Amino acid sequence: MAKLTKKAKSLAHLDREKLYGVDEALKTIKELATAKFDETIEVALNLGVDPRHADQMVRGMVSLPAGTGKEMKVAVFARADKAEAATAAGADKVGAEDLMEDMLAGNLDYDRVIATPDMMGIVGRLGKTLGPKGLMPNPKLGTVTMDVAEAVKAAKAGQVEFRVEKQGIIHSGIGKKSFSDADLRKNFDALVDAVIKSKPSGSKGKYLRKVAISSSMGPGLKVNLADVAGA
Repeated sequence: MAKLTKKAKSLAHLDREKLYGVDEALKTIKELATAKFDETIEVALNLGVDPRHADQMVRGMVSLPAGTGKEMKVAVFARADKAEAATAAGADKVGAEDLMEDMLAGNLDYDRVIATPDMMGIVGRLGKTLGPKGLMPNPKLGTVTMDVAEAVKAAKAGQVEFRVEKQGIIHSGIGKKSFSDADLRKNFDALVDAVIKSKPSGSKGKYLRKVAISSSMGPGLKVNLADVAGA
């Protein structure tokens, strides 16, 4: 018989069918996050939607009160005073045609791309490059805006995008193992509240169906919906 690893032994006692309260799930996941790096704490929300239909798409932005624990890298398409404002706000790269050429060359190491409306003619040429990575600026998400400075600050402060996948699931990080339980709970509540408020008109029946919490290298724990605000 194969010898159980230390990791397997630590998980042997887990009841995979148990429904955990949010605070209990967060505490347990942190205890099980034993990797040598600061693991991300992740949430999976199973929604009653079929994103193949336009009226059932769920997508939006949410500012996590305690931040993400990750250094966000932001690129901005802007000129003149707007470019200066973006730079002053902390953007990692600001440009126009030069930034477009840089991205077409494969330099896409960014977490957020922001643009002023007048730059969308240039940005549009990057549709096949930015689109598959979920980086295409979108006015509905506040990433096409004249207030680029505020958009950069929001991204740097812990604003994250959520988007439902084909299977009707939203995956999002809500912080790191090193975060306090209270900060992770605040971020969890902010994410769930934003997703619930984004309920599309085409969603019928139960909207928030299942919730699970996990870490980068750990198991997923099922959350009792009765303990989820707004569920």
